[in-house]
Amino acid sequence: QVQLVESGGGLVQPGGSLRLSCVASGSIFSIPTMGWYRQAPGKERELVATITRGGNTNYADSVKGRYTISRDNTKRTVWLQMNSLELEDTAVYYCYAALTLRIGGRLSDYWGQGTQVTVSS
Repeated sequence: QVQLVESGGGLVQPGGSLRLSCVASGSIFSIPTMGWYRQAPGKERELVATITRGGNTNYADSVKGRYTISRDNTKRTVWLQMNSLELEDTAVYYCYAALTLRIGGRLSDYWGQGTQVTVSS
């Protein structure tokens, strides 16, 4: 059974920083893409950032220059370094992975349980 377990959320003041971590476990063959999404109260879930196994990254315009995504393929871990946090960054952040369970297997989406990030003075 595949699990994505996030950690690192919390309460921070505007302008502060947080680092989120997510570890994938289970019988996994390959994880081509890992990333982060977020959902604020009353809003739809939105892309924050993704990173491929080869290190190609993609960011939402709202976080470019402030957030940095990285991963360690051997540890099946993805991080999100969040700097210069703003009130509007408050949301539940979800880890995401597109992965295969075996050679030639179908690519499937998996999600973590979410971690709360609250930016408040």
